[in-house]
Amino acid sequence: MSSCPAPCSRSWSISEDSLRRYVHFASESCIQELLSASDSNRGNGSNDGWKVLNLDNGVEISKRRSGSLHTFRSRWLLRSVSPQQFITVANAIDAAKQWDSDLVEAKYIRDLEDNLSIIHLRFGENSKPLFRNREFIVYERRETMEDGTLVVAVASLPKEIAAGLHPKQSNAIRGLLQQSGWVVEKLESDSCVVTYVVQLDPAGWLPKCFVNRFNTKLVMIIENLWKLAQACPSNGDR
Repeated sequence: MSSCPAPCSRSWSISEDSLRRYVHFASESCIQELLSASDSNRGNGSNDGWKVLNLDNGVEISKRRSGSLHTFRSRWLLRSVSPQQFITVANAIDAAKQWDSDLVEAKYIRDLEDNLSIIHLRFGENSKPLFRNREFIVYERRETMEDGTLVVAVASLPKEIAAGLHPKQSNAIRGLLQQSGWVVEKLESDSCVVTYVVQLDPAGWLPKCFVNRFNTKLVMIIENLWKLAQACPSNGDR
């Protein structure tokens, strides 16, 4: 009897139809979580456990913890930037390294539908903690709500499914990104409010120094995206 080399990793072979059904089911709850996060702390008397860490120049950084999960939220007003301008920049995977300097590689693995993709993200050794030398196999689902709000839901696939789609690189750690993504709400005068949510499971206590560094990372991402979105032509310019 042959033995499996240690460590032995499991992988599942899954049909494209089954993968599509799984992602549709999983992303529904992700979309609802994102919409709930974008609506919280808006004078409705409920903060849903969110604690504001920083509020400066119209940019709010908040954090919420539930069990081992740590969720970070940034929310800001982008004037003279339409929702479509912002999403065009945020979803341009080939330009992702321009707004997230920790990202080493981003590429599509598979397109399941026009608004549904599987993506490989890889971060380098100089990245922030919990991203350092990590790679993520995530789904990305893009939806437009009835009121015109744009939602981009992102989360890791289960590790067995991810291993079947894309073998882990030998020098990388396969990370886990929980329900995360964007909510972009249209305002008057081609402006928008953007909520960005990142949910992580560090499997333990999160040092305060990491929280501070991650806050800095979120602010940098906001500034980079804002500059790129301003340079992106609006629909009227095309």
